Amino acid sequence: MSSQTKQRRVVVTGIGVVSPIGIGRENFWASLDASQSGIGMVESEDRHVAFHGVGGEIPEFNEKSLKKEYFTEKDQKKSIKVMCREVQMGAAAALMALRDSGIDMGSIDHSRIGVEYGANLMYYPPESLADACKKCNSTDGEFDYREWGGTGLGAMEPLWMLKYLPNMPACHIGIFTDSQGPNNSVTIDEASAGVAMTEALNILERGAAEVMIVGGTGTRLHPVKTLHARLLDELGYDESNISASCKPFDRNRNGQVVAESAGCLILEEEEHALARGATIYGRFLAGASSCVARPDGTADTRQAVTNSLNSAMRRGQVQPSDLGHVNAHGLGTVHDDQMEAASYREMFGDHGIPVTSMKGYFGNAGAGTGFLEIAASLVALNRGVIPQTLNCSEPDDSLGIQVVSGEHQSTENMLFANVNFTSLGQASTVILEATPSAS
Repeated sequence: MSSQTKQRRVVVTGIGVVSPIGIGRENFWASLDASQSGIGMVESEDRHVAFHGVGGEIPEFNEKSLKKEYFTEKDQKKSIKVMCREVQMGAAAALMALRDSGIDMGSIDHSRIGVEYGANLMYYPPESLADACKKCNSTDGEFDYREWGGTGLGAMEPLWMLKYLPNMPACHIGIFTDSQGPNNSVTIDEASAGVAMTEALNILERGAAEVMIVGGTGTRLHPVKTLHARLLDELGYDESNISASCKPFDRNRNGQVVAESAGCLILEEEEHALARGATIYGRFLAGASSCVARPDGTADTRQAVTNSLNSAMRRGQVQPSDLGHVNAHGLGTVHDDQMEAASYREMFGDHGIPVTSMKGYFGNAGAGTGFLEIAASLVALNRGVIPQTLNCSEPDDSLGIQVVSGEHQSTENMLFANVNFTSLGQASTVILEATPSAS
């Protein structure tokens, strides 16, 4: 790495949030500050597929609000018909973050602004296949695969594929903002946030752009994705307190809660940001990722998390003792929390660093969740606190980690790591340093 590359520092100048605890940075912080959960009984019939009907839903995000508050241009409104809900959320978060950054899009060099976006694999609702499948049924009611290409596909909704491709968020955002720089999509479920952030960091450090629109969008609150979650992981439920169904690192935890969300950060080369008088929420130091599987094909979560943490700290020249806290994956399942905690014990020693998790507030939305977690640490540290782990009323002492619970924890250490991983053994870590009183 050249000395010129090392001198390019990267900062966060805009935050956009579409979440179950609020849309927009201020509403998001208000819920965090009040320790308010966004998990509850799902209202929409289309999304009422979660375990016991419990999920992290965003009912106020709909087509009406989209047109009125986010997609205000004529061309943007016309694009809604070729966007599934995840794409809509992702694009809304990006436009929100860009407005929050205060960048004058009329004067910026559009060849120097790029887009890096994470997304889940996107699935169309099962009912969208119903008519096409019926047309392929034989006289005895059996589905005939030979009829699909000639008969079934013709009954699909027009342009259906454009609604569900995971590269569509980055495509629409690039078009909406006329971003002519690097444009890429990342599809690694929960690990997407760290990987997208790291790729954007590489682009900015090597001088290929001055500004990157970096975010992620996802849902597990979907008939197909919720089924996948049920097959692969425990799903949490607390009949006595629905909003506390996700209990990261608590000894009574019993599973994750499915959710929907999108988040976006504007990453900017520091001198470029300072020259226009931007508000700086924090500095992005380093990121890294790892994927580890055992010989039998099962995920080695502990090793993957350890690898990504080690690599990120080495790249950022950060020692374990330098970090003020870890904003953890904290899924709320018995096994995953154990594996993650084991990595932190290895990295930081017993009770060596404050650890918090945000999924008790808004559940797990896959690729959209990591950006909410990063935003949560940034806006909280801007106000001098580490956000507490909601619903961790009885921290599991057997995990051997120092969980921030009960209330937000005051701190003067602005340096933190965000960690996320998938059920397949992929993990990512990013390290940022927040700016006090930036909000």
